[in-house]
Amino acid sequence: MVASFLIESALLVYVLWRYKLTSLMRVIAAALILLASFQLAEYYVCGGMGVSAAMWSRVGFVAITFLPPLGIHLAHLLAKKPERLLVYAAYATCVAWILVFCSGEWALHGHVCAGNYVIFQLRPSLTPLYALYYYGWLFGGVWLALSFARTAPKKARAALAAMILGYFVFLVPTATVNMLNPKTISGIPSIMCGFAVFFALILVFRIAPLATSRHDLR
Repeated sequence: MVASFLIESALLVYVLWRYKLTSLMRVIAAALILLASFQLAEYYVCGGMGVSAAMWSRVGFVAITFLPPLGIHLAHLLAKKPERLLVYAAYATCVAWILVFCSGEWALHGHVCAGNYVIFQLRPSLTPLYALYYYGWLFGGVWLALSFARTAPKKARAALAAMILGYFVFLVPTATVNMLNPKTISGIPSIMCGFAVFFALILVFRIAPLATSRHDLR
């Protein structure tokens, strides 16, 4: 958790130093902030900085809830498509879930501090709905990237392909771990965000260079 937090924080500093804050760079920077925030919430959820575990759990859920809509937004920016209804719909559903998490402790069932990951326990009645939201927009981002890549210029197509690769570097390992050990399913957010550090590296060292011009450099 600490290593992932430090890597993602260092990547954020690099992005802010290397590039001008265009719309694309703001989305990439936001993704890095959210990934690092989740790792920090994981580290402190069992008690830290005088903040309750319930509050750290909410911080963690808010952080990961923003990530799928950012992917939808990123696909539009890479393909230079206008921000259409789909982007606004993704952010609207994100805000709805954040309001649920911030409205009180009723949505969160508790937490477990395991040896290798932390389990943020969402109330069972909300789990299927949240999974539908989360995976729906994640795979929606993959579908959009594939769709946009068909007609995109060469560099944009390469950046969209890198985005798809970035998604699969944390989705496939997480699914593999869950199949090998079904007991880890309850720790999906923690395991997924652990692998997502590779997505962060792809964002900064592959997608950002492909999607920027000389005018976007500091």
